[in-house]
Order: sequence, then structure tokens, then C-alpha cells
Amino acid sequence: MPKEISDYVRIDSRKVERIKKAIPDEKFSQRMAETFRVLSDPTRLRIISALELEELCVCDIAALASLTQSLVSHHLQNLRQLDIVKYRRDGKMAFYTLSDSHVRAMLAIARDHVRELD
Repeated sequence: MPKEISDYVRIDSRKVERIKKAIPDEKFSQRMAETFRVLSDPTRLRIISALELEELCVCDIAALASLTQSLVSHHLQNLRQLDIVKYRRDGKMAFYTLSDSHVRAMLAIARDHVRELD
């Protein structure tokens, strides 16, 4: 009878258990994956790159990205749901900025990574 692969593999159960405790659980991993999914859209990346530089209203972002205000609002809604951007109201206008320094750090790390690939 042929031997199973498991007959040749020795699992380090202490290492596996230690790492299992350290990695994110399924729910947290799902949220991280959703963040990467939203950030994987090139238009959204351009929007948050612009917001990294300055607070902008929807109409400014639409002009920068050559998109309709409706489409920009849709992208911003996706970014808001994951707390990547936040907004403040001034009368009827809404002005958007990045939510916090973590978003800036993610952008900087991604830029550095891509530059290293070139």
C-alpha cells in the first residue's frame, strides 16, 4: 500500500498553534480583504491620493478625475463605509478628507512597494 504524504511530513504543532493564535480570525480577515478590494480600484486610489493632498468637495474630485459627480459620490460612499475617508458639511457642500494617518501610511507603503518593482 502506498504511503500517504502525511507519513512523510512532520507538522510542528507548537509552531502551528502559536501562529494560529497570532493571525487574524476569519471575521477580521474578511474586513481586511474588503479594505483591499475597495482600494484595488484605480479610480478610488486616485481619489484618495488627491485627498491625501487636500480636503476636496465632490465637484472638485469629479473635475480632477474626469468623472460625473454621481460616480464620485458612489466611490466616496464605498470609501466612507470602510472609514477610509470622512467628510464634513458646510451648508449644502460636503468636503472630504482621509480618515486618519493609517490611510496615509497604507498609501505610502503601496507607493514604495510599486516603486521598488520598477
